[in-house]
Amino acid sequence: MVQANSAETTGKAKVQFGYRRHPDQDSGEPAEHPVVVVGAGPVGLSFAIDLAQRGHAVVLLDDADRIGEGSRAICFSKRALEYWDRLGVGDRMVDKGVVWNVGRIFHGPAELYQFNLLPEPGHKRPAFINLQQFYAEAYLVDRVNELPAISLRWRNKVIALEQRNDHVLLTVETPDGPYRLSAQYVIACDGARSTLRQMVGADFSGKVFEDQFLIADVKMAADFPTERWFWFDPPFHAGRSALLHRQPDDVWRIDLQLSRYADPNVEKQPENVRPRIARMLGHDAFEFEWISLYKFQCRRMERFIHGRVIFAGDAAHQVSPFGARGANSGLEDAENLAWKLDRVLRGFSPATLLDTYHLERSAAADENIRESTRATDFMAPNSHQEARLRKMVLALAKETEFAKRMVNGGRLSVPSVYDTPLSTADAEFWQGGSCPGTSMADAPLRDSEGRPLFLTDAFSSAGRGFTLLSFENGCAADDLPDDMGAIRIGGARGLIDAEGLARTRYGADPGTSYLLRPDGYVAARFRHPTRSAIEAAVARAAGLN
Repeated sequence: MVQANSAETTGKAKVQFGYRRHPDQDSGEPAEHPVVVVGAGPVGLSFAIDLAQRGHAVVLLDDADRIGEGSRAICFSKRALEYWDRLGVGDRMVDKGVVWNVGRIFHGPAELYQFNLLPEPGHKRPAFINLQQFYAEAYLVDRVNELPAISLRWRNKVIALEQRNDHVLLTVETPDGPYRLSAQYVIACDGARSTLRQMVGADFSGKVFEDQFLIADVKMAADFPTERWFWFDPPFHAGRSALLHRQPDDVWRIDLQLSRYADPNVEKQPENVRPRIARMLGHDAFEFEWISLYKFQCRRMERFIHGRVIFAGDAAHQVSPFGARGANSGLEDAENLAWKLDRVLRGFSPATLLDTYHLERSAAADENIRESTRATDFMAPNSHQEARLRKMVLALAKETEFAKRMVNGGRLSVPSVYDTPLSTADAEFWQGGSCPGTSMADAPLRDSEGRPLFLTDAFSSAGRGFTLLSFENGCAADDLPDDMGAIRIGGARGLIDAEGLARTRYGADPGTSYLLRPDGYVAARFRHPTRSAIEAAVARAAGLN
């Protein structure tokens, strides 16, 4: 195993990993492993960590030998940070990242409105952080190297795949020549140009947008606030759109919409990019860190599961970057799949539980594609009618609230909501609270000695299985299955909801309980639960009935 350098010393992501020969390469027969993950990006790394923390051995292959250069994804959501907390890297991400909750929308030189993505208090994590993807990957690699259950192999490229009844046979190319691996399951996290997707004969369906966008990461000293700024028709880039984001290390992300007819080879030349950025900033006292040109793609695979090969992240679906739905959606793929595959590998649930990964995450991909397509159509109208509609909306947004809600500069990523057979429908009346199929809400608490903590911390400490969150309900919480975690709020032995936010966010009365899935989603909720009702809800959520 190769130890990663800390990303704090890597400058522009020059993190290099050496190839090392693995004993599997000297085996005459294909080495057998329960899980092989292909692709060491944020999704593949996070999935491998999650599964390893659940007690499984994981082989993680990547055809490169370094962390990718350039910022690429930079906006990571509250939900992603809560997931990374459970993987042991959340603090490091937030400490390095730029925290933000506020965004502003401009039309021309004037501000139309601003929004706050997390206006209420009492959450451990912010709405978003901005953090260059190479930092996120480096921190995840460091965590991988702390887990002996993960074998991370650089410069190991899958060149052939053969599906059998009970395993997958992979041929892997290395600098020392090819070798073979046998895996019960292969998780394909190898990105938008996934070679594994081609190997199983699958393809994307969806839309490719013709408009082009220029990304420039520039290093400069600036006193802009730590907010997301988006312009329609700015004076420095007439007739187009622009976006400004702050990153760590005095680096700023700038997105500029270009004509669909622009020549990419000409537009990305630094001498041509510099005047554009200088007009925007009003000066040219900056250095380029990264320049790229791209077109939007909103596409996905028809099915995310092909036999024993399961696709996640950009290998399964693509969206435009406006709204930060790409990487964050991929991380939700990882957390959704990890607990289900854990149960299948242990024999606790049938393999059909994995079908709900496709059901839930393909629906989430459809929602992300819809939102991303709407944003792109608003930013780059495809017809005169769409352009006239946008012009009217922007004009009305200066004066009316309803028009402000129609302005679309990229709806920011939010946790997915699952309409899923794993949820148990409410049998009682609820006013407020978190519905089955939604992500658990955080809240500030105190332990019995008055020390502060958050509900998401308590969930992380409750175990990696199903968890019962109960409010002043010691009787039901004491009569739980042995493998179920418990979080008690109120009562003689419970955590203290001093600010009352947990009760409010969960619509809780004494006796209220929530069954939380291993990924922190609500599986069921009860006003006065019985053990039989809890067990029935667990069986449903685990795919046992």
